[in-house]
Amino acid sequence: MRLFLGSLFLFLGLHLNAQEYQTGISAHDPVMARQGDTFYLFCTGWGIDVWSSRDMKSWKKEAAVFSTPPQWAVKDIPYFKGHIWAPDIFFSNNRYYLYYSVSAFGKNTSAIGVATNKTLDPSSPDFKWVDQGKVIQSVPGKTNWNAIDPNVIKDQTGRAWMVFGSFWDGIKLLKLDKDLVHSAKDIAGIPTIASRKKDPAAPNPPSVDGNPADAGGNAIEAPFLFKKGGYYYLFASIDYCCKGEKSTYKMIVGRSKSIRGPYVDYDQVPMAKGGGTLLLKGDKNWYGTGHNAVCHFNDTDYLIFHGYDARDKGHAKLRIEKLDWIKGWPVVSSQ
Repeated sequence: MRLFLGSLFLFLGLHLNAQEYQTGISAHDPVMARQGDTFYLFCTGWGIDVWSSRDMKSWKKEAAVFSTPPQWAVKDIPYFKGHIWAPDIFFSNNRYYLYYSVSAFGKNTSAIGVATNKTLDPSSPDFKWVDQGKVIQSVPGKTNWNAIDPNVIKDQTGRAWMVFGSFWDGIKLLKLDKDLVHSAKDIAGIPTIASRKKDPAAPNPPSVDGNPADAGGNAIEAPFLFKKGGYYYLFASIDYCCKGEKSTYKMIVGRSKSIRGPYVDYDQVPMAKGGGTLLLKGDKNWYGTGHNAVCHFNDTDYLIFHGYDARDKGHAKLRIEKLDWIKGWPVVSSQ
């Protein structure tokens, strides 16, 4: 009887543990980091969704980063209730910096905040997310850009930069202070490094497909910078996300030898003037693909992004693909 009960408890324990892990998980705007032998995924969600995995295939849902909404965001962003967008994870100064977006959908009433933690391991006694507050904010009528979709990278000198933006004036590049939680210059003069407009001085095209008119039709967002060899590669998503079966999201890329740009595509067209080489778009299985990160693990580069699943009513799902490089340009291995 004891042997039977012991075997039963072992079976139940393994069964319950297996139930904790899922494949084909729902995810939007994913970014990934690895600590030790565990991968951690951060996504748009209430308080910021967090998942962990040992193999990047089976995922366990972890507690959200924020159990209650950051109070500065509740105060500064009308109607914000705690649904946080498009996080970015960055390791520096022996700690993790988690940048995140708060916004009113379709408006540039938006801000980027940051929280820090000594570890990503929830079982560690040092595990505690500490909110550091607001990094930058956009205001309708005052800034012709949208303070969401942050990504942070350091250049070859060790200086930290934040790339961000969605619609309006396109993708912006901001120098950060050494503490990584404040901007290092007047936000009035930050440059646009990518746009869908061929003429940067031209007004934004009109909004299409039922999108909020305030945003205009400059459909570019979700920038991500990745250093490879002698180039900085700027990835971005164009066209429309968040529409399920009607999503038309796709990813483009350009490169520059300077982090400041100009970023140009394969045909040498500047991304600031409508350029961008197509990296991945939807197909019969995915209505759209976009909002990517690029990660380097075990001598392999990975494209981390979400796609709108044609087999599941257009729900957003996590996708991970290996990146190859051909003549200095990224190519998705499965394509």
